[in-house]
Amino acid sequence: MDIPRKDAARRKRIRQTVVGAVVLAAIAAVTMGVMRLKPAAPTVEWATVWPDTVKRGPMLRQVRGLGTLVPEDILWIPATTDGRVEQRLALPGTVVKPDTVLIILSNPELQQALVDAEWKLKAAEAELENLKVKLESERLNQEAQAASVASEANKAKLEADRNAELNRFGLIADIEAKKSLATALDWANRQRIEAKRLEIALDSIRAQLAVQKANVEQLRALYELKKSQVDALTVRAGVHGVLQQVPVEVGQRVTVGTNLARVVQPEKLKAELKIPETQAKDVALGQKAEVDTRNGVIPGRVSRIDPAAVEGTVTVDVELEGPLPPGARPDLSVDGTIEIEKLDDVLYVGRPTSGEPNSVITLFKVDPDRKGATAVKVKLGRSSVNTIEILEGLNVGDQVILSDMSAWMAYERIRLN
Repeated sequence: MDIPRKDAARRKRIRQTVVGAVVLAAIAAVTMGVMRLKPAAPTVEWATVWPDTVKRGPMLRQVRGLGTLVPEDILWIPATTDGRVEQRLALPGTVVKPDTVLIILSNPELQQALVDAEWKLKAAEAELENLKVKLESERLNQEAQAASVASEANKAKLEADRNAELNRFGLIADIEAKKSLATALDWANRQRIEAKRLEIALDSIRAQLAVQKANVEQLRALYELKKSQVDALTVRAGVHGVLQQVPVEVGQRVTVGTNLARVVQPEKLKAELKIPETQAKDVALGQKAEVDTRNGVIPGRVSRIDPAAVEGTVTVDVELEGPLPPGARPDLSVDGTIEIEKLDDVLYVGRPTSGEPNSVITLFKVDPDRKGATAVKVKLGRSSVNTIEILEGLNVGDQVILSDMSAWMAYERIRLN
């Protein structure tokens, strides 16, 4: 017969307790190990990344900006008189000459003022001619009077000389000789007075004519002014070029100074580039530049830098030094590149999508087998349009991913598929 063991139940409970404790310890150990494991490296498709290899050598620093072609010489044609637009005879894009009529204005008050000025001038000119005739007649009368007195003075002198000679031979009395001498002296004095009167009369004639001529010239100047204002109602281009704008409409009233038309010379263009203000600090006058019109590249040089930034950009003018390609015209959109400097021997790589010059960023360095990439800290230096200088963190031949990797920055490694 079976004999029950008294301590069997107790040993069984001890064995179960030990096994349970071992299992719990194992579970705790596994849990702690799992918790300490790093997350699995995510997989990124190789075709979706943009890699580049670190190189050493010369690097050309450039800045780039979008812009437009603008004329160097712009002629705004303003209204010189008030008026009403009657006709627009040319449309934007028309090739114009200096005498090409663009707009015809009307101003009835001005035209009436021209007629009044013309008649006043004619009246003054007629009065001048009448004065000339009158003064000429007075001059002739004065000269005739002076000639008559001179003749009488000459006869009195001759008579006095004759009587003096007769008196010397005792043929006439002394009183007669003295009387004739007094008469001759009297006529000589009259002759001097008439000569003086004639001289004064001539000066008076010149003064009166000068006054009337000045009046005529004043009225003529007024007439010419009114005439030029009426002529200005016919608005002409004034220069050779292309009509770019006509910002007025038929029937519109315009005042003095209103811009009626804009004429440009399309063969004299420059590029206005909008350079980001963070890059414009390195731009200087005289630097070489290239302007891409999408139909050709034109060399040039920086000719002006706007002192103020507007909406995050600085306007830089580039003077074009090469021939314009076909299709180049004012307001054409262009892409400009300015050469800042040439670095002879630097470590550089393609410019990543994120990362400013002189900063520290994280890039993924591709493994030699191209099956994975590791995040590394990289110190950047000077930048260009497409390249940037490497100061620390990479070596020649390293391959890094330049495309946007912000979605994987939480991982130290990624797998490349």
